[in-house]
Amino acid sequence: MTTPDDLFKALSDRNRLRVVAALLQSKELCACQIHEWLGVTGATASKHMGILVASGLVLSRKDGRWVHYRLNRKDTNLRSLFNWIRRQLKADKELLDDLNKLNSVTACPPVELRKRQREAASTCC
Repeated sequence: MTTPDDLFKALSDRNRLRVVAALLQSKELCACQIHEWLGVTGATASKHMGILVASGLVLSRKDGRWVHYRLNRKDTNLRSLFNWIRRQLKADKELLDDLNKLNSVTACPPVELRKRQREAASTCC
């Protein structure tokens, strides 16, 4: 069972709140899309997603080597929390602008995005 401590810890970080906001408007996001959009390393994005999954807010599924994330909309206890977050986000102009930038990331097919990320990693250092 998820505790209030787990939920508040998960939502206390701006990047994790950004991910929840993004998942409120997207059915599902691939780990590569989250990594690209947040502008953090893959390891950092993975850590954030692990905390969100552990809290019960987010569910994950594997598709081969890739992981996809979605909100846990089946948990009826979380529905009112998600609705509250959605209402609060309407007043956060910075986050709304940030969510518009997500569209450019999701416009690129995940396969292409992963390829681009691998190429960038191999040319680094």
